[in-house]
Amino acid sequence: MELKALDPVLSVCKVGSFEDIRTDSELLFIGKTDEELSLVCPTADVPARTLARDDGWRGFRIQGVLDFSLIGILSKLSAVLAARGIGIFAVSTYNTDYILVKQERFDEALSALADEGYTVIGKK
Repeated sequence: MELKALDPVLSVCKVGSFEDIRTDSELLFIGKTDEELSLVCPTADVPARTLARDDGWRGFRIQGVLDFSLIGILSKLSAVLAARGIGIFAVSTYNTDYILVKQERFDEALSALADEGYTVIGKK
């Protein structure tokens, strides 16, 4: 399985309104529930008004389009990282899954996955 390292340093935020979100960002995840409005975006694009934020995340994605019938992909990746004590923040889209880890553990995370047979591209 091929994983692609993503370039930007990311932030995970809680915001008060959609108006605060810059939607032209290259990478952007918005989650809305009855309890919160969450945002993942490049740190440079974090809205001025946030209710909470956690900076210093890096991410990678599973390359290609994952069929909904595929089972266990995210759990296998997270198990490899958990065995190394690396926490994750996962985001799924219609096509694939994204995994974020803290920036200081990013290279270690990608190395751990490569050691388990995953192909990592785009690593800088």
